[in-house]
Amino acid sequence: MPHLLLVRLLTGVFLLISASTVWAHEVRPAIGDLTTADGRLELALSLNAEALVAGVDLDGVTDTDETDSSDRVDALRALSPEEMAERLRAALADVVTALDLRAGDAALTAQIDSIDVAPVGNTDLPRDTTIVLSADLPPAVDTVQMSWPAEYGTLVLRQQGVEDPYTEYLSGGQGSGPISVSGGDQRGALATFAAYVPVGFDHILPLGLDHILFVLGLFFLSPRIQPLLWQISAFTLAHTVTLALGATGVVSVSPAIVEPLIAASIAYVAFENIRSPVMSRWRPLVIFGFGLLHGLGFASVLGEFGLPQDRFLSALIGFNIGVELGQLTVIAAMLALVWVALRVDEGRAKVEAGQTVYGVLIVLFLGAGFLVDRGAMAAVLEVDPIVFLAPLAVLSALCLASVTLVDELAAYRRFVEVPASAVIGLVGVYWVIERVFL
Repeated sequence: MPHLLLVRLLTGVFLLISASTVWAHEVRPAIGDLTTADGRLELALSLNAEALVAGVDLDGVTDTDETDSSDRVDALRALSPEEMAERLRAALADVVTALDLRAGDAALTAQIDSIDVAPVGNTDLPRDTTIVLSADLPPAVDTVQMSWPAEYGTLVLRQQGVEDPYTEYLSGGQGSGPISVSGGDQRGALATFAAYVPVGFDHILPLGLDHILFVLGLFFLSPRIQPLLWQISAFTLAHTVTLALGATGVVSVSPAIVEPLIAASIAYVAFENIRSPVMSRWRPLVIFGFGLLHGLGFASVLGEFGLPQDRFLSALIGFNIGVELGQLTVIAAMLALVWVALRVDEGRAKVEAGQTVYGVLIVLFLGAGFLVDRGAMAAVLEVDPIVFLAPLAVLSALCLASVTLVDELAAYRRFVEVPASAVIGLVGVYWVIERVFL
């Protein structure tokens, strides 16, 4: 039938768009461990050295394959550790200058102590490189600070060896601000809470594409509030438990195990949506189990970022609240998008109104993808906006099919819920294969 062919075509396009995002975690934040002791400052940086040497502007980039220098990055990943270290050493003079290390108002002269490049592995994936810089501190110095240029991406800066250490997430060209050499981060519990909320939110929107797809898998079971509340409550309770256990070090599971299982959880909930539109009595329990896995994934992010020991609870709560706000934003955005289609399906809105709304949305999403300054938007979102705009356009097209063919039995389910769930499930399967075998 023509309308079924239309749905299959739209679903295929949606699948291709979604599959293009599977490498979205390739660019990871750099980690900076800062130590001040015995009159010296030491900064150990763990970063994507190949991107730095290739001159890739990492501001707003999540995958080096999205850049013009992707081939050069892959070639650098194929170099031996010794060859790569030599290339990196030649580029570090500019890096040291850009870091603008200071003690009070005095500029520090940093030297390169060591470069440690990991052995050659899968050249499609980044490898870790650690650079250790050091500088002499002037007498009686109270504070140090540094800059982190936007083109280097994001940096998790962690002070080491003191009580109440400074911890910060630097992006978009931010500077650290003064850091007390004796420790004693001056931020109170409320300020620490506020600082960690956006970190948690960012891990969902825009960076947590796997978590976004899982939440969408819950959403597309049924548009009714009760099943959604049961599912979200089970998921939230579970990931809060393992986030706390993982952050405190009580539970530790390798990401090599957790990440494929998270992908499998996406596939499971999505394909179960296709089997039945009714929430089974076991589904909240299954989602609780999957939530435990996702909490371990969140904990691994906090492990990289670090938590201030004397503000541990407020930072942990702030991060978790940020995660919840991100999830609720995803659900609210999806509900707003499909709202008119639901009302048409229930006979509470006119077909013509739905056709107008979704026709306009398709044009807006596609037009934004072509007309907006994607580079500027990527700098704000930290991902290419097409990652979101294209699927939104396709979902709008599915809603348009639903309102146009509303006389068909269960039009919203047939033309929106089932195709969207099928695509989410297939992407989950792809991620399982990619994370286990590729």
